[in-house]
Amino acid sequence: MQNPAMSKQQVLEVLRDAGVNPTSQRVEIGFVLFSACAHLSAEEIMQRVNADYPVVSKATVYNTLGIFAEHGLVREVIVEPGKVFYDPNVSPHHHFYYVDSGELVDIPAHDLQVRSLPDLPEDTELQQVDIVIRLRRKTNSSTVARA
Repeated sequence: MQNPAMSKQQVLEVLRDAGVNPTSQRVEIGFVLFSACAHLSAEEIMQRVNADYPVVSKATVYNTLGIFAEHGLVREVIVEPGKVFYDPNVSPHHHFYYVDSGELVDIPAHDLQVRSLPDLPEDTELQQVDIVIRLRRKTNSSTVARA
C-alpha cells in the first residue's frame, strides 16, 4: 500500500477492491494515510484531512481507520496505552519506537527472528506476531549538568 503517487481515484479503487464503501470522507482519509507512507496517529490524520476538508469529525476518522484495519488496508500499531499509529504498510514487518521523540520506524521482517513461541492456548491459532522495540536515545554525558 505504500505508493506516494496514489491519486484519490486510486484510493477509491483500493477501497472498492477491499469491500469498503468509498464515501468522500473515506477517500480523503485514505488519500492522506496512503500518500504519506508514514506511521500517523488518528489525530495527525484528522489534522491533515481537515487542512483541506474541514468537515471530517474525530469520530469519522476513528471509525474509518477501524474499517480500514478490519479490511486489511492498514495495521494498527499500539506503542503504549493511548498511543496508536496507523501503518499503511501491511506486509510483515516490525517496529522501533523512539519513546523520546514518538517516532515509529519499520524493521524489515527478515531482520528479526523469533526462534520460539510459548504454547498457544487450546482452540487458538497464531494470527501474527507484532514486535515493537522501544528505544530511548542516549544522553550525552558531557551535556548533563553535574550536581
